Amino acid sequence: MGYDQHSVSQWVLEACSGNEASFNRLMDTFYKSIFRMIFYRIQSQMDAEDITQEVFLQAFNHLGTLQSPDRFKSWLFQIALNKVRDFFRKKRLRSLFQALPEKMDVEDERSEMHHHPEALENLEKADFWKVVNSLLTKLSSKEREVFTMRFLDHLSIREISNVMNKRESTIKTFLYRAMVKIKKDPSFQTLMRETL
Repeated sequence: MGYDQHSVSQWVLEACSGNEASFNRLMDTFYKSIFRMIFYRIQSQMDAEDITQEVFLQAFNHLGTLQSPDRFKSWLFQIALNKVRDFFRKKRLRSLFQALPEKMDVEDERSEMHHHPEALENLEKADFWKVVNSLLTKLSSKEREVFTMRFLDHLSIREISNVMNKRESTIKTFLYRAMVKIKKDPSFQTLMRETL
């Protein structure tokens, strides 16, 4: 990524003092990563854009609560993760009151992806994501979250540890278990052949 930790910490301190230009630099630096993290999970361009905006709005409004400027990135991912959980919670609640067939949702998302090919090149392959999602369902919720943050969000072990408030050794254990399960799955080999 095109930034150094010292600059990020400096921008955070300046933004805490009310410098909007510094917060805009933070937003420019992390926008794509946060958008990608959200989009991987919900696979909807419009919703991902909305949630990303909400993440930065919340970050701006609560920047004073951040205890260490060095932890800005993991704090931002923590906010994003909570927003994604809220999104799915609301979606589940809505589904209790609406009798929409699941097939329609899938088609809507596919057509939306085709209208926005610039969002992420890989997401155009619906079959690829079907296999990935199938593999992820075989993991526990913690394993799935750690695996996703490590390989789809490209967070370091330390950053994941900060986001999830778990020890690094615990994160490594979750990651190891996830990788063992995925590598044992026959669809993993097929996926690897198709994506190479």
